[in-house]
Amino acid sequence: MSGVILRHVSKAFGAVQALDDISLEIAPGELITLLGPSGCGKTTLLRSIAGLERPDHGEIQIGDRDMTGVPTRERPIGMVFQSYALFPNMTVRQNISFPLEVRKATVGHIRSRLEELLELVRLTPQADRYPNQISGGQAQRTALARALAPAPDVLLLDEPLSALDALVRTRLRDEIRRVQQLVRTTAVYVTHDQSEAMAIADRVAVMNHGRIEQIASPPELYETPATEFSATFVGSRNALELPVHDGQVRFGDAFHLGAPDGTTDRAVVFFRPEDVHVGSNGDGEPATVEVRIFLGATTRLHLVTETGGQPARLYADLPSRQALAYEPGTTLSVQVDPADIRIFPAGD
Repeated sequence: MSGVILRHVSKAFGAVQALDDISLEIAPGELITLLGPSGCGKTTLLRSIAGLERPDHGEIQIGDRDMTGVPTRERPIGMVFQSYALFPNMTVRQNISFPLEVRKATVGHIRSRLEELLELVRLTPQADRYPNQISGGQAQRTALARALAPAPDVLLLDEPLSALDALVRTRLRDEIRRVQQLVRTTAVYVTHDQSEAMAIADRVAVMNHGRIEQIASPPELYETPATEFSATFVGSRNALELPVHDGQVRFGDAFHLGAPDGTTDRAVVFFRPEDVHVGSNGDGEPATVEVRIFLGATTRLHLVTETGGQPARLYADLPSRQALAYEPGTTLSVQVDPADIRIFPAGD
């Protein structure tokens, strides 16, 4: 196993700064997801590790070797693309063995490695089918096995599930994680889907405008986002911009807490729908149920309040059995524990 180290990597396309002084260290055997909106630089960073883009500045190291100027074909990587990129005239078996044949591996090694990989990705029954004879999920598993065939030091995955439907995507997401943990290959996984990133990664790097906003384990990122962008992008959160008075931020009788140091005018508060406590005993801020959406085990209430004379909308996630008591039009009270709130100066 080899780790990956990036030091002060920058890349511009004309006036667009795709990567802006990125430094990142990925431990051997670790799976990192690069998460962010379109245009944030995550795919450019992946392609730079692959050698498909040459950074303007900085250094990329795999193991103890500087790879910055090394051609893609000489890097110890495997890559899985969004589009599968399988050879249509080759069977599943032939697609997987192709990288080994190119490297002139022995027939015995190819045969044993092929059977190992077919078993690993659970494609033995489909081994002699062509790409047009298998499902999208099976095609992506074939692409994964092909990338793993030469035992790369680093596995790179560029939004590998975005072309699949939701059910298959969830199953294959779990399958990729299972395979990666079995082979313990260092992996970098690009996605714009936060639930996918959180489910599969050891750590998540949230990217925005060519920079890493925060890198943390999924629980840490979910519980304690370090920046306003991370709080906005990760997790379904309520977001309110509120005035600051005497160093305090108040939302009626729902909550109040101290403003961050240096905040003089307004602050933005974030809290999760599951942290909104509702009741009918009058303790808290009055709110009216506008919409009730059944999500299975939980139900989401869309709430409207009139705090400070201005309407504000909140989401509250409740156990579905509890939410049955709150029909649209019901007036209830809401409270949020300040310990569950993340707060930033407005415009941070």
